[in-house]
Amino acid sequence: QVQLVESGGGLVQPGGSLRLSCTASGIIFSFYNMNWYRQAPGKQRELVAVINIGGGTNYTDSVKDRFTISRDDAENAVYLQMNRLKPEDTAVYYCNAAGQFVYYGVNYWGQGILVTVSS
Repeated sequence: QVQLVESGGGLVQPGGSLRLSCTASGIIFSFYNMNWYRQAPGKQRELVAVINIGGGTNYTDSVKDRFTISRDDAENAVYLQMNRLKPEDTAVYYCNAAGQFVYYGVNYWGQGILVTVSS
């Protein structure tokens, strides 16, 4: 059974920081690109950050230079360090595993975790 479990969300003031974690089980983690998505109220889900199986990263423009994605294949975990948070970062954040090679086209999702940026 595949599970992606997010943690680390919560309420933070503007300018503050949070670190999201996502731990995967039931997959060969090193065969999956790992992504963080978010969905704000009334908006479509958007891709925030990507880390591929080689460690290459990419970010949506609105979070560049503020967010950092990383992965630890030994721990089957992916992280999103979020700094200088803004109210517009408020959203439910989702961890996504996107299969590569023999697992290409396979996708798994976490249940989502709420991040609220407010004073």
